[in-house]
Amino acid sequence: METEILATIGGIAVLLVLSGFFSGSETALTAYSRPRMHLLEQQGNDRARQVNRLHAEKEKLLGAILLGNNVVNILASALATSVLIALFGDRGVVYATGAMTLLILIFGEVMPKTYALQNADRLALALAPVIRPVVAVLAPITHAVNVVIRVVMSIFGVRLATERELSAAAEEVLRGAIDLHRGEEPEVRQERIMLRSILELSDVDVSEVMHHRQDIVEIDADLPPARIVEQVVESPYTRIPLWRGEKDNIVGVLHAKALLRQVHGHRGSLEEIDIAAIAAPPWFIPESTSLLDQLQAFRRRREHFALVVDEYGSLMGVVTLEDILEEIVGDISDETDVVLVGVRPQEDGSLLVDGRVTIRDLNRRYDWALPDDEASTVAGLVIQIARVIPDERHIFNYKGFRFEVVRRRRNRLALIRLTPPPREDG
Repeated sequence: METEILATIGGIAVLLVLSGFFSGSETALTAYSRPRMHLLEQQGNDRARQVNRLHAEKEKLLGAILLGNNVVNILASALATSVLIALFGDRGVVYATGAMTLLILIFGEVMPKTYALQNADRLALALAPVIRPVVAVLAPITHAVNVVIRVVMSIFGVRLATERELSAAAEEVLRGAIDLHRGEEPEVRQERIMLRSILELSDVDVSEVMHHRQDIVEIDADLPPARIVEQVVESPYTRIPLWRGEKDNIVGVLHAKALLRQVHGHRGSLEEIDIAAIAAPPWFIPESTSLLDQLQAFRRRREHFALVVDEYGSLMGVVTLEDILEEIVGDISDETDVVLVGVRPQEDGSLLVDGRVTIRDLNRRYDWALPDDEASTVAGLVIQIARVIPDERHIFNYKGFRFEVVRRRRNRLALIRLTPPPREDG
């Protein structure tokens, strides 16, 4: 009798070890770093490849682990109950319930899961070769269980997430991870801004970053070649749209380098230069094109310059590869850039902001959350708030921010004093 009891107690101990094994495996194979495993697989690590394959079959993995864990827990509880009933009679049921609850909680759940959570990557690599055969053996049972689960859930109207919804959820996880990349050091802050900007490329249209038509340089293609050369030299840009008849009728894009070659080849007479022949054909894109799509188009066509038009074909402005890159890395200035008045901090905490400064730039620079759905610039936001084009010295309060029109030029708000809400100390 004693031998049987000792053998049963030994069996319970083995089952508790198996329970801890399954619990730790579940935590390790769901909490490991997917980016690190992907990198290890790319470097040829076979165990990392197995971990990633298990993650790709997550339903089978979790089904097999939970099935194994429940079987060993139930079996351990049954054996403990039989032993304690033999020793204490009916009271053994109570003793077995209390003892096994405590043992399973400590040794089968909390302890292995705590250890696995703190060593998820290392444990996942170690356990993957062992868990894969278990998943393969239990696959028929877990498949049948999953079918039953889906049927029951459909009866109660529970809808499983689609691939698109799972992808969106993964993107939200990535956004959250970026926000957790905390630190006020300039390098860390810039990294956070750049990572956010990359994720937002598909949500931003070229109309929000383009140079508006009132700010671009255009040249009349019918001017004498010498006059065109003079205007190109005076311009700070290397690519300039050419128009004929009216400014909306763009007939080509003149590259300063192509013109320079012609000037070098016709040193004696600039009038012999055929401007139309050296101009590149214009590339028109709709204003609703996303920055991600346009970036891919720039790479595919090996071009850096596009003309933005509205739904009626009217010229709205121009967008360049540099404009898109600046959305990611911030302003890129060179010796030919025209420096515009942008944002000037004042001693009283307010900012003097050029009306053409985009809301996205302000949000990124100061970690604000001003809406940019309906208006892309500060001037546009003020007009949206006022519902009219306000006069100078008009003041508006919006979401805790104070906007004061400092300078208006015709129908354009040129300069705005923006006072942010006071920061909460915390």
